[in-house]
Amino acid sequence: MSISETAMAFFDACETGKGWNVCKTYCQDGATFTCEADALADISTIEDYTAWTAGILTPIPDGNYDITSFSTDHERNIVTATAVFSGKQTGEGGPVPATGKEIATNYAYVMEFEGDKIARMTKIWNDGHSLKQLGWA
Repeated sequence: MSISETAMAFFDACETGKGWNVCKTYCQDGATFTCEADALADISTIEDYTAWTAGILTPIPDGNYDITSFSTDHERNIVTATAVFSGKQTGEGGPVPATGKEIATNYAYVMEFEGDKIARMTKIWNDGHSLKQLGWA
């Protein structure tokens, strides 16, 4: 698999809530995660991030993504994906009872490879805007 194919497979598995058991196939052992969003401030590994993405599909069971761009920088071994996550909070498990409110939030994954696996990932996301959309803030 090329790094582009690996990144796409990882992105889809992560965003559809497959969790670490599937996502680890595409990552180095101990792969790190960073994000400047407060909602993800305590997450420092991709393993923990994949648990978070799986968990968000409980309060937002129809959560889905639409990729808006996908590019590979072969010189730096980085794949970048931008997308819009959409859904409605109809399930339990959020910080408040189901609001029925919809979310449509832009975000980006910057996946850094070592060899043929992801070693580091940065997520760029405005969590404050997203939490307001859902009625969680």
